[in-house]
Amino acid sequence: MDVTRRNLIHILGLAPAAAAAQAQAEHAHAAPPAPAKKAYQRKVFNDHQWLSVQVLCDLIIPADEHSGSATVAGVPEFIDDWLDFRAREDGNQDLAASVLGGLAWLDLEATRLFQKDFVVATPAEQKQILDRIAWPARAADADRRWAAFFTRFRDLTVSGFFSSKMGVADLPYLGNKAVAEWKGCDPKVWAVIEDRMKNGYKGLGGEVKPWTE
Repeated sequence: MDVTRRNLIHILGLAPAAAAAQAQAEHAHAAPPAPAKKAYQRKVFNDHQWLSVQVLCDLIIPADEHSGSATVAGVPEFIDDWLDFRAREDGNQDLAASVLGGLAWLDLEATRLFQKDFVVATPAEQKQILDRIAWPARAADADRRWAAFFTRFRDLTVSGFFSSKMGVADLPYLGNKAVAEWKGCDPKVWAVIEDRMKNGYKGLGGEVKPWTE
């Protein structure tokens, strides 16, 4: 519970040993200051790639009325750390290479079309490029490799954001909080779930077959 200055004065006025407690407090040692938070040390991205990652993350999850952007939530750090972790666990640089290759392609396309790097292109110019690779099923044959890159990068961005403190608050996720009344799943949501269980569906992650008993 936070103790305001007014509450503290009230407490001291009621406590019989207030004077003694105050004298003792004056001789107590001050608590040591909290250690300064160290700046994140990048493991995979160079300076230019880092800027590209920040721009791309914030295009995928921009700030809104509920929370800050993906970069504010620390998603670039999450992606950098995850690429390094996967490289050590997998024994290869395949995932990092695919992401770095995709970032390089964004610059190449922006330079070819607009004579500038992706990070300094206008929002409309960035959107023009991303619209070509945001939906894998619609991507031209020449863009399919980069559509796969963007899908992977978008998955990493969403995973990083919604596993952050800001992203969890944005859901909002109730966790183990008690509720006065449990009404079950929203009927509209459950109707969609039942339809997909019965008929299957196609999404960005691929096709899901109907459930069978």
